[in-house]
Amino acid sequence: MASKKQILLPVAVLLGGLATAFAFSAMKQPPEEKPEKVIHPLVEVQPVDMAPMQLMVDSYGLVTPKYSTELVAQVSGQLIALSDKFVKGGFVSQGETLARIDPNDYEAALIEAEASLAQAHSALEIEQAQAHVAKTEWQRIKDNAQSTIPSELYLRKPQLAEKLARFKAAQASVKRAKRNLERTYIKAPYDAIITSRSLSLGSVVNPGSTLGVLNATSVAEIRLPVADHELRYLRNNGLQANVSLSAKVAGQAVTWQGKIVRSEGVVDNKSRMTYLVAQVDTPYADHAQPLRFGTYLTAKIEGISVSNAMRIPRHLIRDGQVALLDQNQKLTFKPVTVIREVDGYALATEGLIDGEQLITSALEYPTQGMQLRLDTAPALASDTQLALKEE
Repeated sequence: MASKKQILLPVAVLLGGLATAFAFSAMKQPPEEKPEKVIHPLVEVQPVDMAPMQLMVDSYGLVTPKYSTELVAQVSGQLIALSDKFVKGGFVSQGETLARIDPNDYEAALIEAEASLAQAHSALEIEQAQAHVAKTEWQRIKDNAQSTIPSELYLRKPQLAEKLARFKAAQASVKRAKRNLERTYIKAPYDAIITSRSLSLGSVVNPGSTLGVLNATSVAEIRLPVADHELRYLRNNGLQANVSLSAKVAGQAVTWQGKIVRSEGVVDNKSRMTYLVAQVDTPYADHAQPLRFGTYLTAKIEGISVSNAMRIPRHLIRDGQVALLDQNQKLTFKPVTVIREVDGYALATEGLIDGEQLITSALEYPTQGMQLRLDTAPALASDTQLALKEE
């Protein structure tokens, strides 16, 4: 049986521990209450800067020559000469001889025609002299006889008309023979680049035989498709508008300047596009960077001018409104007038004022008048980078 001491000792230790715990608890001070801190959404802004803008309409197309000619023989014969430039890719000047057809038969025909002309001319002069003699004789007879009307045959008028007709026919034969002889020279009708050659030296050609094809290098044309809704951004439907043409040449971007000279005047049945035609003068004049036929180009057609506008990312406009940060750093919505959307941007012309702060951050639950705070980190980072550069 436990003694009285064994029972009281544990009780005394327990009571002592409770007393010590109570004492320490009484000495501990309650935590200081801190005021509740409200954290407002952090946003980034972009200052509104309204400025004049030149609208551009994008398009594309292939470079083609304005004039392309198929060289065709007009007389028959054998090709006895070919120019070294009469090869695919060769450049020729206007009037330059590209090929020669054997002229012997045509030179002989010209000699015969000139001989016939000389005979006809001689016969005409003899007949004119005889007609003069007949007229003089009739005048002498008329003075000594009663007045009568001489016959045209007596005055040799029909004979004179016959000789005159033969003379004119001989002149025509000479002209035809000279023309045929001239046609034995195959010449370039204009400054051009040779696209193809069909025959070789020694080939026999007939009237209508194709010798080759050449393209004029004076003017290049590019057909540019434009969607119907884009035409409203062009002055006078694009006619006489300047156009910037770009392409990759040897891995480098090259730009040429052209002008819209006409519209094809119809809407394509398949693409539903309207085609404008741009021209570039002397496309091969720059030997370092020629505008070669067949090049694929991207084009920017100069459109109408807007006196006061700003490009805004399209996702910042909701229900025709944009979010702005006012002077008290509160959110406010403002309607804007958008006249065009292209490449993810909207062009706003009304509703914004220079100096306003356009919110560019995405807000989860934006409401009118909600308090915001401005993100200055980008500016501080920029200042830090500037300071490092100056050091």
